[in-house]
Amino acid sequence: MAASGESSESQVRKRRVDSGRTEADCAPSGGRNEADPGEKGEKGRRLPEPRLRPGTFWLTRIVLLRSVSFIYFVAFSVAYNQNKQLIGEHGLMPCKSYLNSVKRYVGGKIGVAALAYTPSVLWFLSWSDMDANLDGVALAGMALSGFVLVTGTANMLIMAALWVLYHSLVNVGQLWYSFGWESQLLETGFLAIFLCPLWTLSQFPRRCPPSAICIWTFRWLIVRIMLGAGLIKIRGDKCWRDLTCMDYHYETQPVPNPISYYLHRSPWWFHRFETLSNHFIELIAPFFTFMGRRMCAVNGAIQILFQVVLIISGNLSFLNWLTIVPSLSCFDDASLGFLFGSGSRRAVLEIQNEEKSGRSDKPSKGMLIRRVVNISLGVLIGCLSVPVVMNLLSSRQVMNTSFDPLRIVNTYGAFGSITKERTEVIFQGTLSADPKDPEAVWEEYQFLCKPGDVYRRPCLISPYHYRLDWLMWFAAFQTYEQSEFVIHIAGRLLSNDSTVLSLLQHNPFQGRDPPRWVRGEHFIYKFSRPGSDSAAQGKWWLRKRIGAYFPAVDLQGLRGYFQSRNWPHPHISTKTQ
Repeated sequence: MAASGESSESQVRKRRVDSGRTEADCAPSGGRNEADPGEKGEKGRRLPEPRLRPGTFWLTRIVLLRSVSFIYFVAFSVAYNQNKQLIGEHGLMPCKSYLNSVKRYVGGKIGVAALAYTPSVLWFLSWSDMDANLDGVALAGMALSGFVLVTGTANMLIMAALWVLYHSLVNVGQLWYSFGWESQLLETGFLAIFLCPLWTLSQFPRRCPPSAICIWTFRWLIVRIMLGAGLIKIRGDKCWRDLTCMDYHYETQPVPNPISYYLHRSPWWFHRFETLSNHFIELIAPFFTFMGRRMCAVNGAIQILFQVVLIISGNLSFLNWLTIVPSLSCFDDASLGFLFGSGSRRAVLEIQNEEKSGRSDKPSKGMLIRRVVNISLGVLIGCLSVPVVMNLLSSRQVMNTSFDPLRIVNTYGAFGSITKERTEVIFQGTLSADPKDPEAVWEEYQFLCKPGDVYRRPCLISPYHYRLDWLMWFAAFQTYEQSEFVIHIAGRLLSNDSTVLSLLQHNPFQGRDPPRWVRGEHFIYKFSRPGSDSAAQGKWWLRKRIGAYFPAVDLQGLRGYFQSRNWPHPHISTKTQ
């Protein structure tokens, strides 16, 4: 009997111990296995903090949402500060004129055809004050993206609103919004919509777990971005194949920064190493994504490090910052836990333990509908990827192109060809009555960031972006007939137009009469050599005149040119900037 009682007592004790272990396994911070990091063991030692298990993406979702919202915030800030000058009522390319031309093209009505051709909320707003509309769209975008950035929470409505608002600007931005990073932000923003619950604003909405399908759409995006960039290089400029492109890139990229100045003078072997590394990162590393969790994380780390190097070495707008975003999807909660406090890690651990123990809620009708939505997203991205993949495989690959009007899946690429010599267009004005007078004094305008004054240090602005400065880089290796906005700027400078002058850093005629003539001079620019006499004199650049980019013009001579293009003829203003 005693033996029997002792056996029963030991069984009861065993059940209690097992029960305690089960509770410890399910609780976020109880028991020995999942201890609170602040608890101490029997001998006063701090117990190890519980580790998150791989395979979930709750923290990944927060990181992705905050990253996307940061890029949105920068993009809308650029729009707020520059849209009025570029596409506003008195901008260089007024979006009202563009919308009117689209309206005429589709039959004179604002309907489905107009929306399909140029998707934008501006169709539905009053055009009596387009500047206010543009500011309103940009400010709304800044407010919404700022909220997501600060709180780390979002729902589908907020992310869809951000996508629609930025789409509305890109589609009327014309030349100023014609770059690949605009489509890349729209594609990234579209995918971010499906990271979120429909209504709920919570970092850990239990009934809307992050979809593996959505995470894989981000991974597919970074794979396409890098393969597109790598293939366009191999198929493009010969210098990518003979490993000499980096001999030129730092000096001739659109907007160099101070680090570019020193990197340009790196040893030849370092430039060869850079080029080889670029090919590995863009053409081989993306395939790591499909080789399991650890190799996928390796690719993510490689891509992020690569983008950081590019950010340090040049002002490429928010492009490289944006490319980091889909790279973050290569990491799960176990990898990103170090970025979060113990509260967030406990919340995720609790969810993981519930799923492991089978105590998670049964799928509701809404959750089942959401699964259908996620599967539909995967099917949509797959279908729209077909022409993109065909383009990647084609020997006639094109980059930065959209195959659908909403820019949901796009082709990407960068620097398929490298300019070997840097040229710049320098605007000059004079008060002289005769532009051919050898005694005429020509004074130079300075842009906010692009090279001009050889004594001015290269700027450091990334992720911010000056759209006019970027377009002037393209204009410099084209002609003014191909870049007509250059003549439009000249006319505005002749009239002391405050709108255009606000896009410049220095107006040599500030507080004086406006220039009687303006001309464009064409120069070759080269970095000075560190330690040389020129560098000792404070020169960052050396330049040599090529010739006239466009001849000296005055207001009277531009009248016919402006009228033929339906540009308002500038009038002399007494306001100077």
